[in-house]
Amino acid sequence: QNPDLAEELVQESLVAALTARRSFSERSSERTWLIGILKHKLVDHFRATASRYGPLDESTDSVERVTFTSRGLWGVCMARWSGNPTTGVEKEEFWRVFRECMDHLPGSMNSAFCLREIEQMNSEEVCQVLGITPSNLWTQLHRARLRLRGCLEENWFKKPSGRRK
Repeated sequence: QNPDLAEELVQESLVAALTARRSFSERSSERTWLIGILKHKLVDHFRATASRYGPLDESTDSVERVTFTSRGLWGVCMARWSGNPTTGVEKEEFWRVFRECMDHLPGSMNSAFCLREIEQMNSEEVCQVLGITPSNLWTQLHRARLRLRGCLEENWFKKPSGRRK
């Protein structure tokens, strides 16, 4: 999502690898070893981000109040999508819009979604990294999906078809 952050994490990983090069036991390829170091740096980043923002305060989020009726039914209809959603996600412009939508998620919600859905970590690992309970993780993922859905509908699916080539 953030090229500067990605570059910084890669640089930190390379510095860590150079510092620990004597401890490399060659039981795996150098690439696997370096990716492992990078993964640890990524987890450390998300852990720091989560602790900075703390757990989600349920009273501050109005997404559910806007999206659902008081009886828990959908209060907002999904936008009609023109074209095939599968081909839409193959477009570079879609991913730019997706990244912008991700940037608007609060820090802890963004971290939870990235670790679970993008990094494909299991829920237990995500809870451990972020220091949250499974129910808090579920709440954050639910709200992240709702916000992403709304943002994508507004900024991608509802745009005139002439915008997408």
